[in-house]
Formats: sequence, C-alpha cells, structure tokens
Amino acid sequence: MMTHRPRVWLFDLDNTLHDATHSAYAGINDGMSGFIEQTLNLTRPDADALRRRYWLRYGATLLGLVRHHGVDAHHFLRHAHVLPGLEARVRGHAGDLAALARLPGRKFILTNAPAHYTERVLGVLGIAHVFDGVLAVEDMRMFGHWRPKPDARMLRRVAVQLRVHPSQCVLVEDTLMHQKSARRLGMRTVWMQRWLRRGGAAQPHAGMPRWTLRPAYVDLRVLRLLDLLRRPLR
Repeated sequence: MMTHRPRVWLFDLDNTLHDATHSAYAGINDGMSGFIEQTLNLTRPDADALRRRYWLRYGATLLGLVRHHGVDAHHFLRHAHVLPGLEARVRGHAGDLAALARLPGRKFILTNAPAHYTERVLGVLGIAHVFDGVLAVEDMRMFGHWRPKPDARMLRRVAVQLRVHPSQCVLVEDTLMHQKSARRLGMRTVWMQRWLRRGGAAQPHAGMPRWTLRPAYVDLRVLRLLDLLRRPLR
C-alpha cells in the first residue's frame, strides 16, 4: 500500500486517463495544422512540420505560435479542439477508473488541453466527481504569459496554490519531458504506459527510452493505475 504521508496527485488527461491516440490526437493535430496553414499562409506539409517543431522545442505548439507569430491562444485552442463526434470515440479502462476512486489523497487533473475539451472527455469517462479540481491550459498563465507543462514555474505555483510542498505531489503522466521538469522540483513522478503501448508503436518515439527502462527522473513505471495502490513509490 501507499505510504500514509499526505499526497496530492496530479493526473495528466490524454493517454493517461484515456486513449487519446484513438479518440482525439488525429483530429487535434489536423486542427492545429489547419489553423497554422490558414493563419500563416503555409502549405499543409510546412504547417505540420512547424506544429511538430514547436511541440518538440517548447512542449506545446501553442507557445511557439504565441511567441513567434502573436496568434490569439484562445482562438487557436478552439480551432484545434472542435472534434465532432469525440464522445463516441473516447475510451478509458474500467479498472483504471475504479482505482482512481480508491486512491488516497487529493486528486487533480493537470492538462495542457483546454477546459472545454477536458470537460467533454471527463463527462464520457464519468470520473469528474473523483477529482478535487481541474487545472487546464487556461489556468497556466503567469504575469500575462502562457506557462503550460513542462514549465517548472507553473508546476511550482500549482504546489503553492494547493498549499503543499512539491515533494508531496505526484505527477502521473505519459509524457517524459513533463516528468523530468516535475522531478527537478522534487515532485514524485509516475510514467503511465497503458495507452502508449496500445497506440500501435512497438517502441517509444525518437528520444524516448525503451518501454522497459525507467529514466532516473521517473519514480514508478506502470501499465495500469491499480499499481498506484499496490506498488509504493520509492
């Protein structure tokens, strides 16, 4: 069982609590590229390349577009997350969702996705009531600047807002660059792999370690959320 030490659990949404590769990513990427193509007057291949380049550089395409092109972030987020028919495609794992309700401690969603998309996904999964709050990308602004994950300043502010030391927080994520930033602050980190492995790739994408390896900044590597109850964080 987990230690009795008070904990705040920060759960990512996409590919952590549901299979976003199946339900949303193709549509989100298409929406982002379409926005870039129209707004910056680029070809679709160039728009795709720019979208990915900003994601790799900043951890969020949004940041590159705001910093280098002055786009309206809210307009971009709305355009990228229209996603007609999303509710019919969303799927989680019943065992994972049941484990969330049994997990001791306060639980929050911490996602780079916009609030309206997050509400749609949580509504289908039926787990909104399990969480003490949702921190979406609109909540990740500091002094007029967008600070989505993996920005350490935002992660530190989250801990302050929740009135805990970062060492009392556990970030559960599929994205390693976010975990690396959190670990530098002293947060504990869990690499959730269920939906990554089911996404069709035999190995992680370039720059990621093999599935069977645990980077030094990852405290626990899991295939199911039930392991959070059964395997203590070291």
